Amino acid sequence: MAVLKASNPTLLDLAKRQDPDGKIAGIVEMLNETNEVLDDMVWVEGNLPTGNRTTIRSGLPAPTWRKLYGGVQPNKSTTVQVTDNVGNLEAYAEIDKDLADLNGGSAMWRLSEEMSFIEGLSQEMAATLFYGNEDTAPEEFTGLGPRFNDISGPENADNIIDAGGTNTDNNTIWLVVWGENTCHGIIPKGSIAGLQVTDKGLVTLEDASDGSNTGRMEAYRTHYQWKAGLTVRDWRYIVRIANIDKSLLAPAHASGADLPDLMFQAMRLIPNLNSGRPAFYMSRDVATMVARQVAVDGASSFLTSETNAGDIRWTERFHGIPIRRCDALSADEARVT
Repeated sequence: MAVLKASNPTLLDLAKRQDPDGKIAGIVEMLNETNEVLDDMVWVEGNLPTGNRTTIRSGLPAPTWRKLYGGVQPNKSTTVQVTDNVGNLEAYAEIDKDLADLNGGSAMWRLSEEMSFIEGLSQEMAATLFYGNEDTAPEEFTGLGPRFNDISGPENADNIIDAGGTNTDNNTIWLVVWGENTCHGIIPKGSIAGLQVTDKGLVTLEDASDGSNTGRMEAYRTHYQWKAGLTVRDWRYIVRIANIDKSLLAPAHASGADLPDLMFQAMRLIPNLNSGRPAFYMSRDVATMVARQVAVDGASSFLTSETNAGDIRWTERFHGIPIRRCDALSADEARVT
């Protein structure tokens, strides 16, 4: 069973340190409920105002078998520098003053009304984490998908498992080991981690409902801002199980991918599961099929569930590694070749 290290900070850990009265921490707890990847993801402050520059070792020095009276040539390792940028995700929520006042006008009531904004921000962040691509959308940060999208070319192709799907309705299961030396989220240098919520107070809005922009109304405005990015320091601690044809999946493996077997393969590709905080990420339908295939195989001991003390949420684990539902991964994917 993999040991889940707790030494590296999650978004909730950072929020609790930065906000003693717990307001921001409360927001992050809500985010965790709608975006399970935040339960595991490690966050590190970047060394640049707009991101993080990482020095990655790309080659090891070659040792020498020395014979008596023979010399050893000096050698050195090789490194490359990679810069990862941070994206800035924002939204404004505006609630009619009279409606808010009818309900007491408290910040907590307004927050309850604005939960859809938090949900939308959470879903967009999760989608960018897996599919964001600065080449096509420069305002985003680059997620995992574009970094692991070539089965035959780059060195990290060794950590892409082809599940055999050839159509355009494929899915992916990700195994990620989060840690400061493996893969982690980044925030800009000197900034605050996580979703920042600013109450802008009472403002006068132009009401364009009459088509002339002459109407006015009073409203309470809230500003949401989330600056975040992603750094992959060691690609060996990420595995993509790609090309899972959703239409062919079957509980008894009559067709399609054998998901538990593929997950076993992914685990064996990781050099050391104890090097960080590992977790599997998949869509709801794929997670359901994993459970059904395990049941058909009679290997129910491979899949366990538990609830944490004081936490009503339960966690499903495959050989001790959490399985996290991520709705962003429900999207149809083209074949990875």
